Amino acid sequence: MLDDLPLDLDRDLARPLSVQIADQLRRAATSGPLRGGDRLPSTRALAGRLGVSRTVVAAAYDQLHAEGWLDGRRGSGTYLTTAPAAAPARTDPVDDTDAAPQLFDLAPGAPCVDAIDPAAWRRAWRAAADHSPLVRKDRAGEPEFRTAVTEHLLRHRGIGAGSDTVLLATAGTSSAVGELAVALLRPGDAVAMEDPGYQRAAGAFAAAGLEVVPVPVDAHGLRVDALPSRIKAVYCTPAHQFPLGARMPAARRVELVEHARRSGTLVIEDDYDGELRYDTAPLPLLATMAPDVVVHLGTTSKILSPSLGVGWLLAAPEIAGAVLAHRERTGTGPSTAGQRVLAAFAAHGDLARHLRRLRRMLPPRRALVVTELRRRGLGVLGDDAGSHVVVPVESAEDELRVVAEGLAHGVALDGLARHHLGSRRDHFGVALGYTALSWPELAAAVPKAAACLARP
Repeated sequence: MLDDLPLDLDRDLARPLSVQIADQLRRAATSGPLRGGDRLPSTRALAGRLGVSRTVVAAAYDQLHAEGWLDGRRGSGTYLTTAPAAAPARTDPVDDTDAAPQLFDLAPGAPCVDAIDPAAWRRAWRAAADHSPLVRKDRAGEPEFRTAVTEHLLRHRGIGAGSDTVLLATAGTSSAVGELAVALLRPGDAVAMEDPGYQRAAGAFAAAGLEVVPVPVDAHGLRVDALPSRIKAVYCTPAHQFPLGARMPAARRVELVEHARRSGTLVIEDDYDGELRYDTAPLPLLATMAPDVVVHLGTTSKILSPSLGVGWLLAAPEIAGAVLAHRERTGTGPSTAGQRVLAAFAAHGDLARHLRRLRRMLPPRRALVVTELRRRGLGVLGDDAGSHVVVPVESAEDELRVVAEGLAHGVALDGLARHHLGSRRDHFGVALGYTALSWPELAAAVPKAAACLARP
């Protein structure tokens, strides 16, 4: 049937070929000759017919599969399903002449909520509500939540809570940083942070009366050789440095751990984007290398949704004990409701299925962004992991111009300026996230952003 389907690719368009294929198949399924149950040609056959690489067709199929349009049946090919209930109504780029043009937000840090199965999400919230009201909550976290997170970390991050570590529920990364600052450090103590780095963590340290010391970042992440001797703790994002996107290599991780042990420094490992990597082998977590000096932090905000308001902390017993003592003194603690939702979401395999779906959906999105940027001769950093990339520019003036032009063309871009902690700047560029927007929105926004970045 598809032999007669009019699939026409225009190589002169800025729109990537994989996006054109996905758009035309989606359109054919909603208003054209395709119907639910129709079998699509193999990626090899369609690539040969269209004169493109098999990778291009595979990217289009992967995106449609992630959106729920396609169903792969083992040994029998790929079939069109019935149209998804929440299918995007608009697949064409927004016209710049619209009276009220849509603003596409490409700032990093938002989750891909399109990957969440609505039925599983509703089921988890209903299960969380099916509990008697609490009399007193467990300051360490609900047992079922800690069990779910322990299994998640063991399966997806290769780390488990044992006799040398304790896992606690938290209200998210920033909240956990604030608790550690108050429970383990004293006002006036110095804490080292990546520069550029995560401003909310810096704010949590500053709110506790600590001195935040900016430390430069290179292509391998935090520069251990630049750590001052007077610091009591160091905060870093080794899995995918925020915002530059560097993955800290094994040698640098060993260097950091050895420095921490020699100097008696606490290392706070924020596992930002740790579950998301592409075509690269996993690297050992700092917490698995040195559980005695490393506190491992994670959150549901980037893999699911910030609406849960929960995360986790894995640390040595004395560190976890200090945090619990702080909670007893202040009566604080993470949301019980959010913990129960996560536990219910994980109980029957929905969390594992969600992560698999996320890993199917993000590579085509990443490919769309990277292909468009490199097609225009732009450099790209941080594309081997995480949920955003960075395009370097020459100067602060260029960065300001690109951000301003992006807004004028309906695209919100994130300049690196706001992520710098100190007055010195070694990095200029723009960070582009590719998770928050729907696929059609992303396909419309990326060429606009690339055009602004490529303009001299």
